[in-house]
Amino acid sequence: MARVELDLPEKFEFSTHIPVRISDINYGGHLGNDAVLSLIHEARVRFFKQYGFTELDVDGAGIIMTDAVIVYKSEGFHGDVLRIDITRDDFNKYGCDFFYKITNKETGAEVARAKTGIVFFNHKKKKVVSVPEKFKKRS
Repeated sequence: MARVELDLPEKFEFSTHIPVRISDINYGGHLGNDAVLSLIHEARVRFFKQYGFTELDVDGAGIIMTDAVIVYKSEGFHGDVLRIDITRDDFNKYGCDFFYKITNKETGAEVARAKTGIVFFNHKKKKVVSVPEKFKKRS
C-alpha cells in the first residue's frame, strides 16, 4: 500500500507551543496517533482565539471538520515541547484547509504534519454557510 504524502505550504501564519502530556503517550511509550489530532485541535483553537473567534463563532458561523490527514515523521515523548505551525489554504465557497507542521521545539525534528478540512456551519439551521468575510480577510 502506498504511503500518504502531504505537501505543506512554504509559509505559516501562526505558531504555538504545546507540551506533550502523559495522557498523550501510548503503550509504546511515545506520542499516540490519537493525541496528535487532539494537539492540532488545541492549536487550531488558539489560532481562532488570536483573531477573537471561537470554533462555534467565527463572525456568526461555526466550523465542522470534514476530513483529516496525519503523516507521522518521528517520535514524540512525554515532556517534549512541540511547536505547531498553522496556515490556511485551498479556500472554497464554504471552507478551507488548515495545514499543520509539528516539530520538536528543542531539536527541530519534524514529528508530524497534518491537514484538516473545515466548512462553516450554522448550527441552529443545521446547514453549511459561506466562509465569513472577516475570516477570509485574515488570509
